[in-house]
Amino acid sequence: MDFKSITFLQHFFDCLDRWGLVRRDPFGNPIGMKRIIVFILGWLTFARLSIYNKTEIKGTEKIIDLPRDGVLFLSNHQTYFMDVICLYHIFFSVKWRVNNSIRFPFYLLAPRSRLFYVAASETMKEDGFLPRVFSLAGAILVNRSWRAHGQDVKREVDLEAQAKVIKGLNFGWVVSFPQGTTRPFAPIRKGTAHLIKAANPIVVPVQINGFRRAFDKKGFFLKKRNTTLSVEFKDPIRFKESDTIEEILQRISDETGIPMADPNAN
Repeated sequence: MDFKSITFLQHFFDCLDRWGLVRRDPFGNPIGMKRIIVFILGWLTFARLSIYNKTEIKGTEKIIDLPRDGVLFLSNHQTYFMDVICLYHIFFSVKWRVNNSIRFPFYLLAPRSRLFYVAASETMKEDGFLPRVFSLAGAILVNRSWRAHGQDVKREVDLEAQAKVIKGLNFGWVVSFPQGTTRPFAPIRKGTAHLIKAANPIVVPVQINGFRRAFDKKGFFLKKRNTTLSVEFKDPIRFKESDTIEEILQRISDETGIPMADPNAN
């Protein structure tokens, strides 16, 4: 094979790689497959966010110029999946430099691929076909030490969870829900602050509302139409090395509305 042939093949595979047809994310998932899945999920869910309901978005001008990696979004949690799906829609729109709107879904033609979200392994693996498919859209699977199968439990902490999230942060943006559950008024968990201390990401607090009224617990089915869904992005935060765990948790609590844990609770 001559030099020109080798150069042509290199250029050909580089072109494929730009579309994600060859490239994989840090967890070994093909980026091309991920784009196909989010494209389909995006079209299937667009009407639920912008036609059957109304989504009011604030603050995307604060994230539009953030770096493409090392950004951690922390949000309160209301449904298993629609919270994440809505944030994905917004991030895709922001990639096209459209602020505070998901009304025109042209952004699904070239969605942001460097996106991940933290999810409980049992939710993604044991709740049927759709969660398994959606896990291919960027799920970082972790084992919760405090809850399993809808019950409070006490088991060993997943020591690999933090490393997995940091791997995602080194490649792109990560969405996490510090409550670790969709139960109302569940407190923020300390693992979030330990992750921030270890990875030092740019932290963007997010506050959402209306999803619990509009959708079922999983977020796949509509409960009430014509609901106003709200998503507000707060100012990005770069915590200092000297900030304590409690200071980090309090700041996140203040910005997201997630309550602090009762220090007197068992």
